[in-house]
Amino acid sequence: RDIFVRLETLERNQLNVLQEKYGSEIKSEINNKEFKIYSQNGEDGILLYIFSVLGNKSKKLVEIGIEEGKECNSANLILNFGWGGLLIEGNNESAMQAKKYFKSINGVSENRLKVINIFVTKENINNVLLSHGITGEIGLLSIDIDGNDYWIFEEIDVINPMVIVIEYNASIPVDKSLTVKYDPKFDRFVKHKSGWYHGASLQALTKLAYKKGYILVGCESRGCNAFYVRKDLLRGILKEISPEKAFYHQISRSKQNSL
Repeated sequence: RDIFVRLETLERNQLNVLQEKYGSEIKSEINNKEFKIYSQNGEDGILLYIFSVLGNKSKKLVEIGIEEGKECNSANLILNFGWGGLLIEGNNESAMQAKKYFKSINGVSENRLKVINIFVTKENINNVLLSHGITGEIGLLSIDIDGNDYWIFEEIDVINPMVIVIEYNASIPVDKSLTVKYDPKFDRFVKHKSGWYHGASLQALTKLAYKKGYILVGCESRGCNAFYVRKDLLRGILKEISPEKAFYHQISRSKQNSL
């Protein structure tokens, strides 16, 4: 399986290079920059592009929901570009594996990066950040917890990220502004056997982001993550895009529905 995944990644990266070089029907500028190194899809390339435009005033990040750390939005920035900060994982075994991974692969020190095991809720998220010295401006906030994503995003107020990446639920039509009801013990497979009942629609997340001072600059093309940039940091190259235009269906779910 690992060999298959590596080959698929190489093929996808080659396709992205060709699309940027020769043009394709893309939805936003960031889709020409998709490239996968450690991320789930093309998030690595998109983030490097965004920060090349904004500049790296802060190389501090927070990612909530990293599983074993081998395939998340922060890994490339941490391992290859000297970033640090706080990684949070709700599953104890996965958090332990992530700690071992970052320590072994490149000797990342705990002074630069902390990996903790905690199930975040509206009630504890700000205290978790403060207790680990995370406050004020940071470079990146990434949220992918397949549940209370909207409510955690809404509650966070002790940090001021330059860029926010958050998973949207592509099973919800783009014209609907919906989120799951808050449940501090949310488990998507308990809520529905498909696991597709989670998070919030792109429309709902974009409305919330706008209230918090962020604009949508696009979504990666496999229909998982949306990218938001703080309004005061725009440099002209990054353009606001509507949810209707930025939206991608999630590839794996589209395939299952067609079977």
